[in-house]
Amino acid sequence: MSNGSQRRNRRRQSAKRYRIRFDRIAAAALVLIVLIVILTSCVKSCSKDDKKSDSSDTASATATGTTAAQSSIVDNLDTSKQTDSLVITSIDDMKPTASEFVVESHSRDDVYMGNLVLVNADNEYKFKEGDTDALTLYNNRSNEYYNVCDYVVKLDKETLASLDNWMKGFYEAKKNTDITVIGGYRTLEEQNDKYNGGYSGFRGGCSDYHTARTFDLGIFPKDGSSSGYYSPRGDYAWLDENAAEYGFIVRFPEGKEELTGEHPRTQTYRYVGKPHSVYIKQNGLCLEEYIEKIKSYTNTDPLEITVGQSFYQVYYVSASAEGNTDVPVPQNKTYTVSGNNKDGFIVTVSLN
Repeated sequence: MSNGSQRRNRRRQSAKRYRIRFDRIAAAALVLIVLIVILTSCVKSCSKDDKKSDSSDTASATATGTTAAQSSIVDNLDTSKQTDSLVITSIDDMKPTASEFVVESHSRDDVYMGNLVLVNADNEYKFKEGDTDALTLYNNRSNEYYNVCDYVVKLDKETLASLDNWMKGFYEAKKNTDITVIGGYRTLEEQNDKYNGGYSGFRGGCSDYHTARTFDLGIFPKDGSSSGYYSPRGDYAWLDENAAEYGFIVRFPEGKEELTGEHPRTQTYRYVGKPHSVYIKQNGLCLEEYIEKIKSYTNTDPLEITVGQSFYQVYYVSASAEGNTDVPVPQNKTYTVSGNNKDGFIVTVSLN
């Protein structure tokens, strides 16, 4: 073969190779163009869906009156499940703020009424009408887990209800019905008779029994034997250990003789209600000490007491020298107002 023929053949082969490469490039370009078109179409479709979703959310917010800003944070909570346990309310959230207080007008007579009236040789009971609702235990007690010494012993209605629950608790714990109530409400004349007969160191008007919230307990087993006045020993210790849970305190505790004016007596209990009974027992106070202590607390700086899962605030309001007293009390909270039988009012607020 001549040199000219060889050169022509090489050019033909080279041209053929070039044409094959151009075909491949064209095919690859075509595939790339198709992919770009598909991706562009998907992007546009997603963009339209997002706009529709945003538009729907905006319309929903407008319809419900909300104006919350859009958030990019994804909330992964499963709303189909109960989430109440995630809501935690602190004690501080329960406390009334200054703006939540209103004033309640109380007369001077109200100072001498309530579960926290203090009666002793220095503070005479005034026998104000409406302070107590004295009922005979024999006819009005709700159970027979305890006994009454006669048909005429009386206690205030609220005190009686708590006594019933206390004695029911004792029976359920110890299966014992040996307790007998042997003293309760006394009139002015009855107390003077005891005082003049040497059976009491308090003259008429100065006895805590006038409140119908104080009483004595005795132990009289069913076999006819008598243990006399109550003392917290053996199974009977349960009563003293749990008295505060039912609103009761020992009225004349040991070591407080100079304050109470009476020798220690394990058998005499006084109803003051919770949370006062719990605080008094936990802090080893007598009623005289507690009433004085409360005076240092106000509605803006109250005494805070916790009883189990219940939270309370207690504070004092000094009574006006003349006329009515404006006592601040919280709105939307359960509260009680008791006079102290001296010079002011004690407000007890249940936070929950």
